[in-house]
Amino acid sequence: MTRASDTRDGPVVLSKDGLPDWLEPVARVVETVEPIQLSRFLPPESGAGRQSAVLVLFGEGERGPELLLMERASSLRSHAGQPAFPGGALDAEDGDPQADGPLRAALREAEEETGLDPSGVQLFGVLPRLYIPVSGFVVTPVLGWWREPSPVDVVDPNETARVFTVPVADLTNPDNRATTVHPSGHRGPAFLVESALVWGFTAGVIDRLLHFSGWERPWDRGKQVPLDWRS
Repeated sequence: MTRASDTRDGPVVLSKDGLPDWLEPVARVVETVEPIQLSRFLPPESGAGRQSAVLVLFGEGERGPELLLMERASSLRSHAGQPAFPGGALDAEDGDPQADGPLRAALREAEEETGLDPSGVQLFGVLPRLYIPVSGFVVTPVLGWWREPSPVDVVDPNETARVFTVPVADLTNPDNRATTVHPSGHRGPAFLVESALVWGFTAGVIDRLLHFSGWERPWDRGKQVPLDWRS
């Protein structure tokens, strides 16, 4: 199990021991999924791109399994106002990007952005690195189980507008699913949940996790919503 001290004093480890039964399908996805099955945007072979990581954190709330998300501040120059997983670029203190650097970064960024206590998080898997062309980030999605939930909220309003959890039941509800069309013409999955439109990289990862874990329910892919959607 990952503990807060691990992120500062020793290696960060992955462990599937003691995961709840409902999370097992997600843990199996980590073992079998190929990068191209997650996204057509993969890291450049040249090695270009800034290494980063996000924390895909599953917890269990009053309505069952849920995911932790945050909404970026509207004043940011990049991805302003967009719901996202906690995360960001690797710092020198995080260590080797090819080792446990992404694990450290995901926990550190989540603590900095949401006030999350890393000691209550058990990291159990890492998805293949993906690429965000518009920002040049090479992103490692790090999967965690919120074994011991802690209070979360906005830490720095200049970076984060709000922090919230979304029940997995809402994410799988066909009424909450749609397709967005970017001005560039790119089409992608979206989720209308918690008075927010979750789209882009975050929605893509959620969509693929739901699909490959067997949680996905049939939904109308012809239903489109604009990126400036408001509930």
